[in-house]
Amino acid sequence: MSKSVHQLHKEAFVVDTHCDTPLRIDEERADLGVKSNEGHNDFVRMKEGGVDLCFYAIFTRTKLSPDQSTVQAIRLIGETKDMIEANSDKVALATSVREAREIKNGGRGAIMLGMENGSPIQNDIALLNEFYRMGVRYITLCHSAHNQLCDSCAPKEKKWGGLSPFGKKVVKQMNKLGMIIDVSHLSDDSFYDCLKYSTAPIVATHSCCRALCNHPRNMSDKMIKDLAKNWGVIQINFYPAFLSDHYGCAEYFEAADAYDSAMKAYWRSGKKGKKEIADFKRKRDYIKKNFPSPSYKLLVDHIEHVVNLVGVDYVGLGSDYDGIEMPPLGLEDISKFENITKELRFRGYTDLDIKKILGENFMRVFSQVENIAFR
Repeated sequence: MSKSVHQLHKEAFVVDTHCDTPLRIDEERADLGVKSNEGHNDFVRMKEGGVDLCFYAIFTRTKLSPDQSTVQAIRLIGETKDMIEANSDKVALATSVREAREIKNGGRGAIMLGMENGSPIQNDIALLNEFYRMGVRYITLCHSAHNQLCDSCAPKEKKWGGLSPFGKKVVKQMNKLGMIIDVSHLSDDSFYDCLKYSTAPIVATHSCCRALCNHPRNMSDKMIKDLAKNWGVIQINFYPAFLSDHYGCAEYFEAADAYDSAMKAYWRSGKKGKKEIADFKRKRDYIKKNFPSPSYKLLVDHIEHVVNLVGVDYVGLGSDYDGIEMPPLGLEDISKFENITKELRFRGYTDLDIKKILGENFMRVFSQVENIAFR
């Protein structure tokens, strides 16, 4: 008799490789120890969703100066660790594959740190080494602009034509440390330079398939095939704009940016004034009316595209929760992760294949990265 979906989900090691939740701690003073109706992620909903390991992104905006980005990253790491320590009955910080599995076996959720945008390491390998000591286990080398490490996929004009000379040194040092190289947000040239210069598999922690949604943040079929040849993995993003061309249009991004600004004003207005509340609701309702969220099944279509293209061993989940406006229906927050397991079972995937997609593919890559560093 086959396992129920719930039993299978509970047995699996479920991983979400990208959440922007530290920004909610910093900007909204969110308490992750209690279940909230705000945002997409807290420690209670993480447990409800059966997510065993969640990577919290230490994100710094591209407009910050190098020194400002370093200070911001250190503050976010400190605030995140303080939140974990204050909820040690629910979660624990992990810095390795072994620690993450031990934390699950002990009945708690594991939190790991990733860095989104390599600007905080500036031009100093010593800073890279120090962020590793602080617990950072992957770096998304850039964000929505070129930086000192590489070209981003966002600007039309190239700066480096891939990795910068210093970026190549950083890739080499990340291999030595056992730090995962994340190619989400990178230009195609930068992606191929990472494949060329990294001795370890690389990961796209929150990207989708360009064949299904023609957006530069997504990966082409050729990129996915070359990633798989290198034993890497693409972690599918939940953001509607990367799932469907309908949401990738300029009107949606303009509306989403306006909504994001209104939401920040809403949270920063201490007493939540009537104007802030009204502006927030008006822009939220505009998005809901004109761009109703797609079903979570569209996300599973992206998973299936990768499986059909290169096999089941090279795809996983990277939600981008707390960094996106309106998640898909059925995946409104991290507590709904089991719906993915349900849909994969419905589509005929075996229990072993489902476990790979839910987390084991990523953990295999992470183990390979660690093993290369320890040799």
